[in-house]
Amino acid sequence: MTAPEKELGQKLFHRNRSGLKLTDERMLLRQRTEDILDMVDKTAAEFGSLDEINGGNICIGCAESEQICHLARLIGAFREKYPLIRYHLSNGSTEQVTEKLDKGLLDLAFIVEPPDLTKYNYIETPVADVCGIVMRRDSPLVRKRSIRPDNLYGLPLICSEQAVRMDIPRWRGEKADMLNFSGTVNRCYNGAVFVKNGLGYMLTFDGLVNTEKKSGLCFRPLEPPIETKMYIIWKKYQMFTPIAELLLNDLKDYFS
Repeated sequence: MTAPEKELGQKLFHRNRSGLKLTDERMLLRQRTEDILDMVDKTAAEFGSLDEINGGNICIGCAESEQICHLARLIGAFREKYPLIRYHLSNGSTEQVTEKLDKGLLDLAFIVEPPDLTKYNYIETPVADVCGIVMRRDSPLVRKRSIRPDNLYGLPLICSEQAVRMDIPRWRGEKADMLNFSGTVNRCYNGAVFVKNGLGYMLTFDGLVNTEKKSGLCFRPLEPPIETKMYIIWKKYQMFTPIAELLLNDLKDYFS
């Protein structure tokens, strides 16, 4: 064993004739090391921003939603007042961005499921995202104004892991297993490419995929309808840099 292996009490490499192969323990150590380095960088940036009221770094986690347009508009107005601000967006599912928020790698997060009130303060946005199906324009389902569960029986369905966990049960309840899940994606753009190439139908929010006529795709809402609110969350008792706190105050005013 190497010295790090002895200290951790775990093998970090599998040794064989072809060389070294990383163990699962080594991959975990690598991930934790990257998290620590990211946290060191963020902490250094925060210290540098403590006296910098005109700028600084703000780290924001974002789930996929058309409502991110509100953040874009607010950041645009915010930069006019504080032109030295640098924003860093981290995209991912609610689970992914809240994990980064918990580790202190983010100041705020935009998520699309109700927050854990024991851990986070939040702002609820007034508009909800509408769930529906993205399909090719040559699909027989295009003729329907909305999509019922039985319309999808036997058809390959693509969606995010979060949709499998949250949206499908809300829509189908105990009958969710009657749907044919063919794959999961964590980026709507990638899912749309698969749909365009005939690999299935994608469950997503309206407005996330280009469904103009020339795109070859279209969107139909679910029946019964499913809508999802967006929440802006931050950790309870979180200490913000001056510039991050100013942005949070603007967010509160914007959505009040």
